[in-house]
Amino acid sequence: MTPESEPVRIVVGVDGSANSVHALHQAERIATALKGRVEAVTCWDYPSIWAEPMALGPEDLEAEAKTALSESIEAAFGTNTPENLDSKLLHAPARPALIEASRDAAMLVVGRRGRGGFAGLRIGSVSSACISHALCPVLVVHADEDSDDLLGHAT
Repeated sequence: MTPESEPVRIVVGVDGSANSVHALHQAERIATALKGRVEAVTCWDYPSIWAEPMALGPEDLEAEAKTALSESIEAAFGTNTPENLDSKLLHAPARPALIEASRDAAMLVVGRRGRGGFAGLRIGSVSSACISHALCPVLVVHADEDSDDLLGHAT
């Protein structure tokens, strides 16, 4: 396959936050306009800092990430999942995984900030790392300032 015949691939980081749901929707609109595909990527990993004892094992963390991915797709598109949408669940930290996924993508789309970190930040650490290190153009999308998390997660 030559580069001209390969469909445009737009990667979007999805974590269940309102910003990532909006990013997913925008990525799909762009991919459709370019007759390309959108790849929704959700990453999960073991917490680097355990604030309190957790009764969650790897299967629980993976299941939580899988649920966030499917609920995000439903929040973005309802029951009309686009035909040009692929999804991927990765056991990896989000920053390096999304940067690696950008290697052969036409664009990387991320939410302004996700579910972790501090609510007062203008931009999250994953978004910032992607802007600085992605190997393709990066689009940062954010939900309305007064928009609650679409999936009911604490932000």
